Amino acid sequence: MRDSLRAKAVAICDAKIAKKGEDVGLSFYAFFANRNDEPELLMEAATWWIQTHQLDHFEKAVKVRNLVVSGA
Repeated sequence: MRDSLRAKAVAICDAKIAKKGEDVGLSFYAFFANRNDEPELLMEAATWWIQTHQLDHFEKAVKVRNLVVSGA
């Protein structure tokens, strides 16, 4: 995952956790606007989420943040 996407994912996870608590879930779509204006980046996130880590559609933001921060 490229550094810019990694930073964006961590920031979004942190914001969701701060707003809704540590049990909040999210999908990789949370990292993007409602329109597909960055298809390559969206596919990169989808590949990381689905193929690399085999995550469910919704996962705890804390889990996702930890994976991203660890560089996994």
